[in-house]
Amino acid sequence: MGSTVSDRFDTSRFEASRYRLASLAYRLLGSASDAEDAVQDAFLRWQAADRQQIEAPEAWLTKVVTNLCLDRLRSARVRHERAAGVWLPEPLLEGDPMLGPADTIEQRESVSLAVLTLMERLSPVERAVYILREAFSYSHAEMAQILDITESASQQHVHRARTRIAAERRRGGEVDPASARRVVEEFLVAAASGRTERLVALLTDDVMALSDGNGLAKRLLRYTTPEQVASHVRAGFKPTPAKRRLAGGSPTFHFALVNGSPAVLAVIDHRVVGAVAFEVRDGKVASLRGIAAAGRLARLNEAWRQHEPDAPVIAAW
Repeated sequence: MGSTVSDRFDTSRFEASRYRLASLAYRLLGSASDAEDAVQDAFLRWQAADRQQIEAPEAWLTKVVTNLCLDRLRSARVRHERAAGVWLPEPLLEGDPMLGPADTIEQRESVSLAVLTLMERLSPVERAVYILREAFSYSHAEMAQILDITESASQQHVHRARTRIAAERRRGGEVDPASARRVVEEFLVAAASGRTERLVALLTDDVMALSDGNGLAKRLLRYTTPEQVASHVRAGFKPTPAKRRLAGGSPTFHFALVNGSPAVLAVIDHRVVGAVAFEVRDGKVASLRGIAAAGRLARLNEAWRQHEPDAPVIAAW
Protein backbone atom coordinates (compact mmCIF):
# COMPACT_ATOMS: atom_id res chain seq x y z
CA MET A 1 0.00 0.00 0.00
CA GLY A 2 2.81 2.37 0.95
CA SER A 3 4.61 1.64 -2.32
CA THR A 4 1.46 2.47 -4.30
CA VAL A 5 1.07 5.81 -2.53
CA SER A 6 4.74 6.58 -3.12
CA ASP A 7 4.47 5.69 -6.81
CA ARG A 8 1.45 7.96 -7.19
CA PHE A 9 3.32 10.79 -5.47
CA ASP A 10 6.37 10.31 -7.68
CA THR A 11 4.19 10.16 -10.80
CA SER A 12 2.53 13.42 -9.81
CA ARG A 13 5.97 15.01 -9.37
CA PHE A 14 6.87 13.98 -12.90
CA GLU A 15 3.56 15.23 -14.29
CA ALA A 16 4.16 18.59 -12.64
CA SER A 17 7.27 18.92 -14.85
CA ARG A 18 5.83 17.39 -18.02
CA TYR A 19 4.96 20.62 -19.86
CA ARG A 20 8.32 22.21 -19.06
CA LEU A 21 10.14 19.07 -20.22
CA ALA A 22 8.06 18.88 -23.40
CA SER A 23 8.80 22.54 -24.15
CA LEU A 24 12.52 21.91 -23.68
CA ALA A 25 12.41 18.82 -25.91
CA TYR A 26 10.42 20.62 -28.60
CA ARG A 27 12.89 23.50 -28.75
CA LEU A 28 15.76 21.04 -29.02
CA LEU A 29 14.16 18.80 -31.66
CA GLY A 30 11.76 21.09 -33.53
CA SER A 31 9.26 18.23 -33.60
CA ALA A 32 6.28 17.82 -31.28
CA SER A 33 6.00 14.07 -31.84
CA ASP A 34 9.72 13.52 -31.17
CA ALA A 35 9.46 15.75 -28.10
CA GLU A 36 6.58 13.66 -26.75
CA ASP A 37 8.62 10.49 -27.32
CA ALA A 38 11.59 11.95 -25.46
CA VAL A 39 9.42 12.95 -22.48
CA GLN A 40 7.82 9.51 -22.39
CA ASP A 41 11.26 7.87 -22.44
CA ALA A 42 12.25 10.14 -19.54
CA PHE A 43 9.13 9.02 -17.63
CA LEU A 44 10.12 5.37 -18.07
CA ARG A 45 13.61 6.15 -16.75
CA TRP A 46 12.07 8.05 -13.84
CA GLN A 47 9.94 5.02 -12.97
CA ALA A 48 12.92 2.69 -13.16
CA ALA A 49 15.22 4.92 -11.10
CA ASP A 50 15.84 4.74 -7.36
CA ARG A 51 13.93 7.96 -6.80
CA GLN A 52 14.84 8.19 -3.11
CA GLN A 53 18.42 8.83 -4.24
CA ILE A 54 17.43 11.71 -6.51
CA GLU A 55 17.95 14.88 -4.49
CA ALA A 56 16.77 17.36 -7.15
CA PRO A 57 14.10 15.74 -9.36
CA GLU A 58 13.71 18.76 -11.67
CA ALA A 59 17.44 18.90 -12.40
CA TRP A 60 17.58 15.11 -12.85
CA LEU A 61 14.68 15.12 -15.31
CA THR A 62 16.11 18.09 -17.22
CA LYS A 63 19.40 16.27 -17.66
CA VAL A 64 17.68 13.07 -18.81
CA VAL A 65 15.45 14.83 -21.35
CA THR A 66 18.28 17.00 -22.67
CA ASN A 67 20.54 14.03 -23.24
CA LEU A 68 17.76 11.94 -24.79
CA CYS A 69 17.22 14.79 -27.25
CA LEU A 70 20.94 15.07 -27.98
CA ASP A 71 21.04 11.32 -28.70
CA ARG A 72 18.21 11.81 -31.21
CA LEU A 73 19.91 14.78 -32.86
CA ARG A 74 23.09 12.74 -33.25
CA SER A 75 21.34 9.65 -34.62
CA ALA A 76 22.03 8.63 -38.20
CA ARG A 77 18.31 8.74 -39.05
CA VAL A 78 17.83 12.32 -37.90
CA ARG A 79 21.08 13.51 -39.48
CA HIS A 80 20.05 11.97 -42.79
CA GLU A 81 16.52 13.43 -42.71
CA ARG A 82 17.74 16.94 -41.93
CA ALA A 83 20.67 16.83 -44.33
CA ALA A 84 18.26 15.83 -47.12
CA GLY A 85 16.98 19.40 -47.24
CA VAL A 86 13.30 18.78 -46.57
CA TRP A 87 13.15 19.51 -42.84
CA LEU A 88 11.14 22.34 -41.35
CA PRO A 89 10.09 22.73 -37.70
CA GLU A 90 6.66 21.48 -36.73
CA PRO A 91 4.37 24.52 -36.23
CA LEU A 92 2.35 24.89 -33.02
CA LEU A 93 -0.79 26.94 -32.54
CA GLU A 94 -0.75 29.78 -30.01
CA GLY A 95 -1.69 28.52 -26.57
CA ASP A 96 -0.12 25.09 -26.99
CA PRO A 97 1.60 24.30 -23.67
CA MET A 98 4.52 22.80 -25.58
CA LEU A 99 5.51 26.34 -26.59
CA GLY A 100 6.55 26.85 -22.98
CA PRO A 101 7.81 30.07 -21.37
CA ALA A 102 7.19 33.31 -23.26
CA ASP A 103 7.85 36.05 -20.71
CA THR A 104 11.00 37.45 -22.34
CA ILE A 105 11.94 38.27 -25.91
CA GLU A 106 14.64 35.58 -25.74
CA GLN A 107 12.09 32.96 -24.73
CA ARG A 108 9.70 33.98 -27.47
CA GLU A 109 12.38 34.03 -30.14
CA SER A 110 13.79 30.65 -29.11
CA VAL A 111 10.55 28.95 -30.13
CA SER A 112 9.93 30.91 -33.35
CA LEU A 113 10.07 28.94 -36.58
CA ALA A 114 12.82 31.26 -37.79
CA VAL A 115 15.16 30.50 -34.87
CA LEU A 116 14.25 26.80 -34.76
CA THR A 117 15.29 26.66 -38.42
CA LEU A 118 18.52 28.57 -37.80
CA MET A 119 19.42 26.25 -34.92
CA GLU A 120 19.87 23.46 -37.46
CA ARG A 121 23.23 25.09 -38.16
CA LEU A 122 24.38 24.56 -34.58
CA SER A 123 25.97 21.44 -33.18
CA PRO A 124 23.74 19.46 -30.80
CA VAL A 125 25.61 20.75 -27.74
CA GLU A 126 25.49 24.36 -28.99
CA ARG A 127 21.77 23.95 -29.56
CA ALA A 128 21.31 22.59 -26.03
CA VAL A 129 23.22 25.36 -24.25
CA TYR A 130 21.49 28.02 -26.34
CA ILE A 131 18.04 26.73 -25.38
CA LEU A 132 18.89 26.07 -21.74
CA ARG A 133 20.33 29.58 -21.41
CA GLU A 134 17.96 31.67 -23.55
CA ALA A 135 14.66 29.92 -22.87
CA PHE A 136 15.14 28.51 -19.36
CA SER A 137 17.79 30.79 -17.82
CA TYR A 138 20.06 28.00 -16.59
CA SER A 139 23.42 29.09 -15.23
CA HIS A 140 26.68 27.89 -16.75
CA ALA A 141 27.28 25.79 -13.63
CA GLU A 142 23.90 24.08 -14.07
CA MET A 143 24.44 23.53 -17.79
CA ALA A 144 27.86 22.05 -17.12
CA GLN A 145 26.25 19.45 -14.87
CA ILE A 146 23.44 18.70 -17.33
CA LEU A 147 25.82 18.22 -20.27
CA ASP A 148 28.86 16.86 -18.41
CA ILE A 149 31.09 19.67 -19.63
CA THR A 150 33.07 22.39 -17.88
CA GLU A 151 31.64 25.82 -17.12
CA SER A 152 34.22 27.30 -19.44
CA ALA A 153 33.06 25.02 -22.26
CA SER A 154 29.46 26.01 -21.54
CA GLN A 155 30.36 29.69 -21.87
CA GLN A 156 32.19 29.06 -25.15
CA HIS A 157 29.29 27.05 -26.61
CA VAL A 158 26.79 29.76 -25.68
CA HIS A 159 28.96 32.46 -27.23
CA ARG A 160 29.35 30.50 -30.49
CA ALA A 161 25.63 29.69 -30.65
CA ARG A 162 24.60 33.31 -30.07
CA THR A 163 27.12 34.53 -32.65
CA ARG A 164 25.90 32.09 -35.30
CA ILE A 165 22.23 32.84 -34.66
CA ALA A 166 22.85 36.61 -34.67
CA ALA A 167 24.80 36.41 -37.94
CA GLU A 168 21.79 34.91 -39.72
CA ARG A 169 18.95 36.47 -37.77
CA ARG A 170 17.18 39.38 -39.43
CA ARG A 171 15.89 41.21 -36.40
CA GLY A 172 13.65 44.21 -36.49
CA GLY A 173 12.18 44.27 -33.03
CA GLU A 174 8.94 42.72 -31.92
CA VAL A 175 5.73 43.59 -33.75
CA ASP A 176 2.45 43.83 -31.92
CA PRO A 177 -0.10 41.22 -33.09
CA ALA A 178 -2.60 43.78 -34.38
CA SER A 179 -0.03 45.43 -36.67
CA ALA A 180 1.27 42.07 -37.86
CA ARG A 181 -2.26 40.94 -38.61
CA ARG A 182 -2.94 44.02 -40.74
CA VAL A 183 0.19 43.41 -42.82
CA VAL A 184 -0.54 39.70 -43.28
CA GLU A 185 -4.18 40.26 -44.19
CA GLU A 186 -3.21 42.93 -46.73
CA PHE A 187 -0.62 40.53 -48.13
CA LEU A 188 -3.17 37.72 -48.38
CA VAL A 189 -5.73 39.90 -50.13
CA ALA A 190 -3.08 41.04 -52.63
CA ALA A 191 -2.03 37.43 -53.24
CA ALA A 192 -5.60 36.29 -53.85
CA SER A 193 -6.36 39.22 -56.16
CA GLY A 194 -3.34 38.68 -58.39
CA ARG A 195 -1.85 42.12 -57.72
CA THR A 196 1.77 41.06 -58.06
CA GLU A 197 3.10 44.61 -57.89
CA ARG A 198 1.32 45.13 -54.58
CA LEU A 199 2.81 41.88 -53.27
CA VAL A 200 6.31 43.06 -54.14
CA ALA A 201 5.66 46.36 -52.34
CA LEU A 202 4.73 44.45 -49.19
CA LEU A 203 8.05 42.55 -49.10
CA THR A 204 11.39 43.64 -47.64
CA ASP A 205 14.31 43.81 -50.07
CA ASP A 206 15.97 40.85 -48.30
CA VAL A 207 12.81 38.73 -48.08
CA MET A 208 13.18 34.95 -47.94
CA ALA A 209 10.56 32.24 -48.45
CA LEU A 210 10.79 28.51 -47.71
CA SER A 211 8.20 25.95 -48.71
CA ASP A 212 7.87 22.18 -48.52
CA GLY A 213 6.04 22.26 -51.86
CA ASN A 214 2.70 21.11 -50.41
CA GLY A 215 4.59 18.30 -48.73
CA LEU A 216 5.53 16.83 -52.12
CA ALA A 217 8.91 18.43 -52.89
CA LYS A 218 12.07 16.35 -52.49
CA ARG A 219 13.87 19.41 -51.14
CA LEU A 220 12.67 22.66 -49.64
CA LEU A 221 11.80 25.33 -52.17
CA ARG A 222 13.67 28.58 -51.47
CA TYR A 223 13.00 32.05 -52.89
CA THR A 224 15.23 35.02 -52.10
CA THR A 225 14.09 38.08 -54.04
CA PRO A 226 10.83 40.04 -53.77
CA GLU A 227 9.96 39.19 -57.38
CA GLN A 228 10.57 35.45 -56.86
CA VAL A 229 8.57 35.39 -53.63
CA ALA A 230 5.68 37.37 -55.11
CA SER A 231 5.53 35.10 -58.15
CA HIS A 232 5.60 31.97 -55.98
CA VAL A 233 2.94 33.29 -53.61
CA ARG A 234 0.71 34.46 -56.44
CA ALA A 235 0.93 31.05 -58.12
CA GLY A 236 0.31 29.27 -54.83
CA PHE A 237 -2.81 31.24 -53.98
CA LYS A 238 -4.30 31.09 -57.46
CA PRO A 239 -7.22 28.63 -57.24
CA THR A 240 -7.47 25.82 -59.79
CA PRO A 241 -9.53 22.61 -59.94
CA ALA A 242 -6.32 20.57 -59.66
CA LYS A 243 -5.31 22.35 -56.44
CA ARG A 244 -8.78 21.82 -54.97
CA ARG A 245 -8.56 18.11 -55.77
CA LEU A 246 -5.08 17.89 -54.21
CA ALA A 247 -6.25 19.71 -51.07
CA GLY A 248 -9.45 17.70 -50.82
CA GLY A 249 -11.79 20.65 -51.26
CA SER A 250 -11.94 24.43 -51.29
CA PRO A 251 -10.18 25.89 -48.24
CA THR A 252 -10.98 28.94 -46.19
CA PHE A 253 -8.03 31.03 -45.00
CA HIS A 254 -7.74 32.08 -41.37
CA PHE A 255 -5.34 34.34 -39.52
CA ALA A 256 -3.64 32.69 -36.53
CA LEU A 257 -0.56 32.91 -34.35
CA VAL A 258 1.89 30.05 -34.83
CA ASN A 259 4.99 29.78 -32.64
CA GLY A 260 4.37 33.39 -31.65
CA SER A 261 4.37 34.63 -35.26
CA PRO A 262 1.49 35.73 -37.50
CA ALA A 263 0.32 32.96 -39.82
CA VAL A 264 -2.34 32.05 -42.34
CA LEU A 265 -3.94 28.62 -42.11
CA ALA A 266 -5.75 26.93 -45.01
CA VAL A 267 -8.67 24.99 -43.53
CA ILE A 268 -11.03 22.43 -45.09
CA ASP A 269 -13.82 20.96 -42.95
CA HIS A 270 -12.09 22.05 -39.72
CA ARG A 271 -8.84 20.43 -40.89
CA VAL A 272 -5.69 22.49 -41.45
CA VAL A 273 -4.17 21.50 -44.78
CA GLY A 274 -1.48 24.19 -44.94
CA ALA A 275 0.19 26.85 -42.82
CA VAL A 276 2.23 29.88 -43.84
CA ALA A 277 4.10 31.61 -41.01
CA PHE A 278 5.31 35.19 -41.48
CA GLU A 279 7.94 37.43 -40.01
CA VAL A 280 6.97 41.10 -40.20
CA ARG A 281 9.58 43.86 -40.03
CA ASP A 282 9.03 47.59 -40.45
CA GLY A 283 5.51 47.06 -41.77
CA LYS A 284 6.56 44.56 -44.43
CA VAL A 285 6.90 40.79 -44.76
CA ALA A 286 10.51 39.72 -44.15
CA SER A 287 10.09 35.96 -44.41
CA LEU A 288 7.54 33.24 -45.07
CA ARG A 289 7.60 29.53 -44.26
CA GLY A 290 5.01 27.34 -45.94
CA ILE A 291 4.24 23.93 -44.44
CA ALA A 292 1.71 21.48 -45.88
CA ALA A 293 3.14 18.04 -45.08
CA ALA A 294 0.39 16.33 -43.07
CA GLY A 295 2.84 14.84 -40.57
CA ARG A 296 4.05 18.30 -39.56
CA LEU A 297 0.52 19.60 -39.06
CA ALA A 298 -0.83 16.81 -36.82
CA ARG A 299 -0.51 18.55 -33.45
CA LEU A 300 -1.57 21.92 -34.86
CA ASN A 301 -4.69 20.19 -36.19
CA GLU A 302 -5.50 18.74 -32.78
CA ALA A 303 -5.34 22.23 -31.30
CA TRP A 304 -7.32 23.76 -34.16
CA ARG A 305 -10.23 21.36 -33.63
CA GLN A 306 -10.55 22.75 -30.10
CA HIS A 307 -10.07 26.34 -31.25
CA GLU A 308 -12.75 28.95 -31.89
CA PRO A 309 -11.44 30.71 -35.00
CA ASP A 310 -12.22 34.23 -36.08
CA ALA A 311 -14.06 34.78 -39.34
CA PRO A 312 -11.86 33.73 -42.29
CA VAL A 313 -9.84 36.34 -44.13
CA ILE A 314 -10.83 34.55 -47.35
CA ALA A 315 -14.05 32.54 -47.14
CA ALA A 316 -14.30 31.32 -50.72
CA TRP A 317 -11.33 30.08 -52.79
